[in-house]
Amino acid sequence: MKISLIGCGYVGLVTGSCLAELGNKVICVDNDSKKIARIKQGKIPIYEPGLEELILNNVKKKRLRFTSSIQEGVKYSEIIFIAVGTPPLENGEADLTGIENVARHIALNLSGYRLIVEKSTVPVETGEWVKKTISTYNKHKAEFDVASNPEFLREGSAIEDFMHPDRIVIGVESKRARDLLVNLYKPLNAPLVITNIRSAELIKHASNAFLATKISFINAIAYICDKVGADVEEVARGMGLDKRIGQSNLSAGVGYGGSCFPKDLDAFIAISERIGYNFDLLKAVRNINEEQKHFILKKVRDFLWVVKDKTIAVLGLSFKPDTDDIRNAPSIDIIKELLHEGVKIKAYDPQAMNKAKEVLDKAAFCKDPYEACKGADCLLVITEWNEFKELDFKKVKHLLKRPLIIDGRNIYEPKSMKEKGFTYVGIGRGRH
Repeated sequence: MKISLIGCGYVGLVTGSCLAELGNKVICVDNDSKKIARIKQGKIPIYEPGLEELILNNVKKKRLRFTSSIQEGVKYSEIIFIAVGTPPLENGEADLTGIENVARHIALNLSGYRLIVEKSTVPVETGEWVKKTISTYNKHKAEFDVASNPEFLREGSAIEDFMHPDRIVIGVESKRARDLLVNLYKPLNAPLVITNIRSAELIKHASNAFLATKISFINAIAYICDKVGADVEEVARGMGLDKRIGQSNLSAGVGYGGSCFPKDLDAFIAISERIGYNFDLLKAVRNINEEQKHFILKKVRDFLWVVKDKTIAVLGLSFKPDTDDIRNAPSIDIIKELLHEGVKIKAYDPQAMNKAKEVLDKAAFCKDPYEACKGADCLLVITEWNEFKELDFKKVKHLLKRPLIIDGRNIYEPKSMKEKGFTYVGIGRGRH
């Protein structure tokens, strides 16, 4: 099929390259001409395992190309995915300026039937506004359909998620739109949820809100575990083996971050308030997530006593492993607070340091974990990169001023760390 992706951000690049890999002819469009020029030079603007190779391979096979012309994208394709950003406004609502602009430009360039698909995460009822906008500016009165096809891509495993999805959600209003999207995704042989546009839009927000709720719930349990001497890892395991609950998203830590959960939770709360429902549960989820950063900071203060002029080695800057994304990353707020309190920060991350340097000008960035540990008063782990699980702890202990590890992701076993001679502090791991 001939497909266009409008927006070369995270969702657009992953979706476009994966659709090309399935054998479709794909053109990715972005109004940032400098970004397009860099991509054409093989410089991919985001880190995602396997993405660079996938893009370069499909460009070489002439199934994937890039342009800054939305006119070219509309002319080229029968299916047009809108994958532009929907950043939060001050009141938490999603800023749909980009969606409206793209819808208007699509309408101005329509000359024949096109299926316009919302791929961006948008509030329920956005599809109707997209349809109204296109109808208003559709000067050639060309036929079109609007559909919703939300993405469920996790940063760090996005290609795997696309190629082997748990389900594919399709919100449509016509048989023609339904048949196009069913045929497009047929090679994936995945369960299809075919519904109306409003339900499809709501599925995305409801899914992310529920996953965020599970994370905040287990973080609240971790707090209780710390107080009573229980181990949250064992509690989570005991809970997760119940098939009604499941083990995913039951890892206690410093809280969730990234571009999806915080933004989507705020948007869902705002949507609910707009229709007259006070979603107190989600407000509590958000508050617990914010409190987790203070929880870890309190542990730092409790074990270092006076933090001013102390040096802390911080491992992990991205909001999760296998990505360079620092948007809403707990590490940034935690480090900023420590810097404000007079702490010297020595940080390391396998992928996110270039982006972190733009927002943490007073931190020192190191070439590897061992340089970060050298002369530090404690080691603080914030992101669970596999690299950090395989450290030479004999070397780490020698480099640190004192053998103190504060593990914000529970990647180490308390008993093992104690045997190695460390004072180990986890999240909800009991008293060690």
